[in-house]
Amino acid sequence: MSDAMLAVDSLSAWYGAARILYDLSFEVGRGEVVGLMGRNGAGKSTTLKAVMGLIAERQGTVRFNGGDISGLKPFEIARRGLGYTPEDRRIFSDLTVMENLDVGRQPERRFADGWPAPAWTPEKLFALFPNLAEMPDRLGDRMSGGEQQMLTVARTLMGNPLLVLLDEPSEGVAPLIVEQMANTIVALKKDGLSVLLCEQNIHFARLVSDRVYVLEKGQIHWQGSMAQLDANQDVQRAYLTV
Repeated sequence: MSDAMLAVDSLSAWYGAARILYDLSFEVGRGEVVGLMGRNGAGKSTTLKAVMGLIAERQGTVRFNGGDISGLKPFEIARRGLGYTPEDRRIFSDLTVMENLDVGRQPERRFADGWPAPAWTPEKLFALFPNLAEMPDRLGDRMSGGEQQMLTVARTLMGNPLLVLLDEPSEGVAPLIVEQMANTIVALKKDGLSVLLCEQNIHFARLVSDRVYVLEKGQIHWQGSMAQLDANQDVQRAYLTV
C-alpha cells in the first residue's frame, strides 16, 4: 500500500526476557480503520505500545506519514501526529473535562502530501460527544467509565492526529456508549483520519473496520477484509472465541 499512513515491518517486542511480538508486518491506509483482533493476551495492546515507542526493547521498522519513527521517543512520535488512547484511559482525574482537553491541544497538521488534516476544537468535539458537552466543568473522577472513555478519545483528538491508535474502546462501557463510539469512529474515517483499533469484540469491529489482522501469541495468523472475517467461522472459532 504505497499511500500507507502507517507501515510496520518485522516488529518484535520483549518485556525483559519474555518475547511478546514476533515479526509483525501490517499497514493502515489513509482514512482506513484497521482492526487488530485477538483474545486477551494475544499481543494487541503491546503492538500499539511498541508502535508508539512505549516499549524499550523492540526491533523492526515503523514508518508513519512518510517518515521513519522507529527510533523516536513517545513524545516525539506524538508530535508527528500519531495519537494514542490507552486501554486504561489515563485521564487526569483532578482536572475538568475542559482542562483535560486543553492538556491534549497541539498545532494543526498536514499530511505528507500537504493536504490539511482534520483540525479539532472543543466545540467540534462536543458536537461529536454530546455527553461531554453537558459536563465541561466536571472533574474526571466524577465521570462514569463510558464518559471517561469518550474524554480519552476527545483529548487525543485535540492533538489533531493523522492516525489514532485506539485500545479496546468498547471494553467495560454500556451498549449505548459503544454505539456512540462506533459512530464516532465512522465520522473520523469520513474526515480522512486513520484508526488502528485493538478489539476483541467482533460486533464492535464489524461496525467500523475495513480490514482486520488477527493476532495469536504475538503473531499475525490471519488477515483480510472485515467481510471476509465475518464470513469465516473457522477463524473466529480458532482465534476470537473465548
